[in-house]
Amino acid sequence: MDLHFTIYTPLTYYKDDNGMRRELPKETYTPHESKVHKREVSSSQDNEEVGLHSYGAVEATPIYINAAFRASANNEAYLFMNNEYVLINYARGSTNDYIINGPLYICDGYPSLARTPFGEHGIDCAFDTDKTQAYIFSANLCALIDYAPRTTDDKIVSGPMTITDMFPFFKDTVFERGLDAAFRAHSSNEAYLFRGGHYALINYSSKKLIHIETIRHGFPSLIGTVFENGVEAAFASHATKEAYLFKGEYYANIYYAPGSTDDYLIGGRVKLILSNWPSLKKILPRNNGRLDLHTHKDHPDEDNGSYDHIEL
Repeated sequence: MDLHFTIYTPLTYYKDDNGMRRELPKETYTPHESKVHKREVSSSQDNEEVGLHSYGAVEATPIYINAAFRASANNEAYLFMNNEYVLINYARGSTNDYIINGPLYICDGYPSLARTPFGEHGIDCAFDTDKTQAYIFSANLCALIDYAPRTTDDKIVSGPMTITDMFPFFKDTVFERGLDAAFRAHSSNEAYLFRGGHYALINYSSKKLIHIETIRHGFPSLIGTVFENGVEAAFASHATKEAYLFKGEYYANIYYAPGSTDDYLIGGRVKLILSNWPSLKKILPRNNGRLDLHTHKDHPDEDNGSYDHIEL
């Protein structure tokens, strides 16, 4: 039996930098190849409603880590899997990692994201900034949030808005339709953002593009690895000039050597997540075969009624 569902995204507007309310573009989320977990928006897609069908290859694809960002507390990070997340102590240099909180639905842990693409569809990419703020991305949308660690007092600081409204320099680049991964750089107000086989180094405070380059050229240590043509998630380590990269069941700890090509893999190689992060064995991989509709009774919205969590 074929099941068809129509999803209406309740959030239809955003506030620009001047506080003006503006309509969001109509977005369509469509299935891609089984190995691709990220969402992108095509300029030719303009339907308000999305028909979801059963695609066996996509359903059979296990979900590992879609996005991540470094937390303000030492050795802690937030890891996102579709519309869920965990807060983890990653215990740098050891296998003593442990889960502090989660897995939780994003909309439950971050009430400000309920009924937004980030809370419902999931977070594709994220990176931390100053204090307790982070940029988050879903398809071609992004927002700056204060994630209020260990509380539910989070708030949206800026957005949601399109990537090119937040970062105009991405107009007419591969980055305007969606991002795969990112991590904060060592230099003040800078971050590395990844899309396919390319990355961009940006200053997110001054909203300036520093450069766009291929992963092969900018990070020679990744040549010949699964990361050579793309990164699915990343976060900056609390150790200087180090970052964690994720793709499928694999991860790498990299010394990224800013301003040079002297980067190297710490430990000398790419490793399996589950063999080296014992705490994640309990929760990964996640099931990608169901559509989740979850209750928002605890997060009332004046324009929308609550609906129950159903797994289909």
